[in-house]
Amino acid sequence: MKALVTGANGFTGSHLVRALTQRGDTVVGLIRKSSNLSRLADCPIELVYGDISDRHALRAAMAGVDVVFHTAAYVELGIVDAAKMERVNVEGTHAVLDVAQELKVGKVVYCSTVGIYGDTQGKVIDETFNRTQTDFSSAYDVTKYKAQKLADQFAAQGLPVVSVMPSGIFGSDDPHFGPVLKQFLKGGLKLWAGGDRITGIVHVDDLVEAMLLAAEKGKTGEHFIISAGDLPTKEMFQIISQESGIPVPKEAPKSLVKLVGNVLDPIGRLLKWQPPLSRERVHYVYDRCVRVDATKARKELGWQPRSVEEVLRQIVKELTQSSV
Repeated sequence: MKALVTGANGFTGSHLVRALTQRGDTVVGLIRKSSNLSRLADCPIELVYGDISDRHALRAAMAGVDVVFHTAAYVELGIVDAAKMERVNVEGTHAVLDVAQELKVGKVVYCSTVGIYGDTQGKVIDETFNRTQTDFSSAYDVTKYKAQKLADQFAAQGLPVVSVMPSGIFGSDDPHFGPVLKQFLKGGLKLWAGGDRITGIVHVDDLVEAMLLAAEKGKTGEHFIISAGDLPTKEMFQIISQESGIPVPKEAPKSLVKLVGNVLDPIGRLLKWQPPLSRERVHYVYDRCVRVDATKARKELGWQPRSVEEVLRQIVKELTQSSV
């Protein structure tokens, strides 16, 4: 099989590239000229340079491919470039789908997010859920929602696109929670905010496996929630603490966290700096709760992820070994 991976140098994309090449598939990666290629070291991959919305580059990258895995995205909360996020997440997805349709690609697997369902207010939902949140919690929230609508529209027009909706994607090289976990394992994380916040978890390699299964078995227009389960952040740290022997961080006072977020937010916007806390991030910690059920992927795709506990324990072991 010949596959195109957009965002090939990213967290999810690079793990997907390695899985594809290890099983003998031919892989093309679409990346920007400024991209850091360290994640693709030693990977036998053909690189095509271009912006995700560059149809000329996309045509070159998609020439002769059987499957397109669209993982490229601008993923960030807090202080973001909303116009750039719209260009990457929405216009870029539109371009990928448009060219795939033009070239009659056999299958497109789009990496979406459970965030498209909006705030479920703690209710556990599946793929049949219709979003009830009328507004949007972030620029990321609205752009991924728009991109998913595009994927659904193209599927309705006959493009064989399947969407996977992962929850929080974890791994030892995770660029989001990974730095926090490394700080914790060094004994430098004494306080944490929102211990009761429910966090959905899936290991990046299990997400990759789900994407490969979706390419093989998923039907046009299908949605698959990809999550191993969820648990409160404080319980997550308890598991990590048991594995590492490092004490669980103490809960930061909610009032203090909100105050710091309100103070740092305008400073971050003024200085074009991403503070550790902002109004948007505080909102996600305390006011938003998305819970999902991934039974469909298990039943229809035969997906068998490792448990949440296994994910966390494995990451701690890998990070501990790498620091020795």
